Amino acid sequence: MDRAQKEKVVEELGQIFESSGVVVVAHYAGLTVAQMQDLRARAREAEASVRVAKNRLAKIALEGKPCESIGDYLTGMTVLTYSEDPVSAAKVAEGFAKDNEKFVILGGAMGSDHLDRAGVKAVSDMPSREELLAQIAGMLGAPASNIAGAIGAPASNIASILSTIEEKAEAA
Repeated sequence: MDRAQKEKVVEELGQIFESSGVVVVAHYAGLTVAQMQDLRARAREAEASVRVAKNRLAKIALEGKPCESIGDYLTGMTVLTYSEDPVSAAKVAEGFAKDNEKFVILGGAMGSDHLDRAGVKAVSDMPSREELLAQIAGMLGAPASNIAGAIGAPASNIASILSTIEEKAEAA
């Protein structure tokens, strides 16, 4: 790789580190090509990305970035999983790590916040953006259905009382 190519890679990595909501660093030694393709496919489905980069170039790209603290994890065969959504990449990495013991999550960063292994696990347990939006929509719809039920309740109660009175009158 010549100098121009290295500069381009450093620039690309710098953009990744700046624009990503979360970056997860893991070791992938021993994974097959098929397993790496599976990881990339899972990431695509979750709107996340996977990048294998030279540690030295990644450390250069990290200089001055909010997630500079992950530089300590960049040793050995490392892979970066990242996404704009602060949860997607962590969910993908955690799910893949459960299925593949050779994929070892080291830690990561969420903006300027350093995440250790437990931090990545905690982030992956959070609901995604889509799940949060669905929950909010459900909460907004619930009061309207409760109001409709409260408005309709007196009318149904009156109808019930009248039918009871009518049944007693017929029995007498």
